[in-house]
Amino acid sequence: MSSDSDHSIEHHIQTYIRVFIALGVLTIITVAVSYLDVSFIEAFFLAIAIASVKGSLVLGFFMHLISERAAIIWILVATTVAFIILMFIPLISVTDSTGLY
Repeated sequence: MSSDSDHSIEHHIQTYIRVFIALGVLTIITVAVSYLDVSFIEAFFLAIAIASVKGSLVLGFFMHLISERAAIIWILVATTVAFIILMFIPLISVTDSTGLY
C-alpha cells in the first residue's frame, strides 16, 4: 500500500470515530431529555430532533450518502422538510386547543 492510501484510510477511520463519539453524546443527551421537567410534547419534539440528527449522521457517514449524487441529497432534504412540517402539525393543534398562544 502506498502512503497516500494509508493516509486516506486513517482519515476515514478518524471520521468514523468522531461520528461514533457524536452518536454516543447525542444518545446521552436523549436520555438527559427524558429527565427534564418539560411537557410530554416538548420532550417528544426534543427527542425526535436529536434522533433526526443521529439518523442523519448514520445515513451520511456510515451509509456513505454524504458523497452521493446531488439528486439523492435533494431527496433526503425534501424528506426532512416534509418530516419537520408533519411534526409541527400536532404541535399547532395542541397549542390552538389549549389557548397557549
